[in-house]
Amino acid sequence: MIRSMTGYGRGQQVIGGMDITVEIRSVNHRYYEYSSRVPRIYGFLDENMKPYIQKRVSRGKVDVNVWIETIDAPGSTVTINHSLAKGYIAALDELAQAYGLPRDITVTQLSRYPDVLSVYRVAENEEEIWVAVCTVLDAALDQFVAMREREGNSLVQDIKNRAGLIAANVTMVEERAPQAVREHMEKVTARMRDLLDGVTVDEGRLITEAAIHADKAAIDEETVRLRSHLGQLAHMLDDDQPVGRKLDFLVQEINREVNTIGSKSQDVSLAHIVVDIKSDIEKIREQVQNIE
Repeated sequence: MIRSMTGYGRGQQVIGGMDITVEIRSVNHRYYEYSSRVPRIYGFLDENMKPYIQKRVSRGKVDVNVWIETIDAPGSTVTINHSLAKGYIAALDELAQAYGLPRDITVTQLSRYPDVLSVYRVAENEEEIWVAVCTVLDAALDQFVAMREREGNSLVQDIKNRAGLIAANVTMVEERAPQAVREHMEKVTARMRDLLDGVTVDEGRLITEAAIHADKAAIDEETVRLRSHLGQLAHMLDDDQPVGRKLDFLVQEINREVNTIGSKSQDVSLAHIVVDIKSDIEKIREQVQNIE
């Protein structure tokens, strides 16, 4: 299924005494670009998350935020640095006496001074933490991918509608082109007669030269290739694989054929149709930029 490159997903769950939250969001990018915010002590998670997410996301600038709050940490101990606490108390007493201040030291205040209290934890098992985070990450990814698929479906419908308008205009071009070429040939023949006024020339040669000149204005090859490109476009939009880059290239080819038709056409009505086609191509190009 076609996916947009923009999306958002969030997962939250309490596992193994940890309250884990994962948020994923992405915007358009030519390639897969990963960045994250992970608690410093869990930095090892980055090595696992980047390739893990890439299995389900091929393009886009992906930002991942991970929050881990320890609810229950068995084996953790709190120690008191008594000598440091005594030093803080002595220093505060000295300040109070020196400046005539009340001695209002409390246990709470003392505990907030650096390194008076220290928490020691049993070394955590990185593999177990990754498994827990991975569970929450999967939930966030499911939401994230689902949103990209919904937006992708909307993009596909819009592109198909505009491709249908282009196809209808190509039909109009094909119907008008033969008459436009004949009219162009007649104009060229008349112009050549005017230029050769009074000069004897073989009529058959004159008509042949006019036909050659008019043939250069024929657009049959371009319309055939254009229909082929539109067929490829429809096929890609039904593909299950990421096709954003291919679609971008294909739209360039479609635009090239239409530009050629416009440059070769000497007919006003065809020129108006070409303008309409190019307008829809530009809108398709904008949508394709959002596709994974």
